[in-house]
Amino acid sequence: MKLKEFVADTLALVSFFTAFGALNEHYVGGMSWPEVLHARLIGAPLMVLTARPYGVWRDHFLNWTSPPLPSVVSDGIALLSFQVPIYLGIIWVSGADTAALVKAGAFFSVMMFVLGKPYGLWLDFIRKIFGLSKGGMKPMSPQG
Repeated sequence: MKLKEFVADTLALVSFFTAFGALNEHYVGGMSWPEVLHARLIGAPLMVLTARPYGVWRDHFLNWTSPPLPSVVSDGIALLSFQVPIYLGIIWVSGADTAALVKAGAFFSVMMFVLGKPYGLWLDFIRKIFGLSKGGMKPMSPQG
């Protein structure tokens, strides 16, 4: 793993999802602000640990599904399939009850699908700033 790829993917994920997660947890999931803070404190290191693996997963998934799936669908499925299980674990550990898990998890699932393409564009933009190729290439290629 190259440091530049790690930093770019991490910056993209942390910057994009910290605010979204907090708003979802409080306003949709009904978690208190102290619970939200706890979730974000757990979430930040997890985002650092998972940002690059997600970037590799996304690149592989887009390569595998395109065509026949349009990139808007592939990006949505890639983000949903990778991030939702992690998110549910974070809010469960942070004290979310079953109702909060179901409500926040369902909303988060829909949002991950909807935000898949915007986040994919953001990730590609951050990668471009770092002089990296955009997603969708084979993870083991000379470019990836």
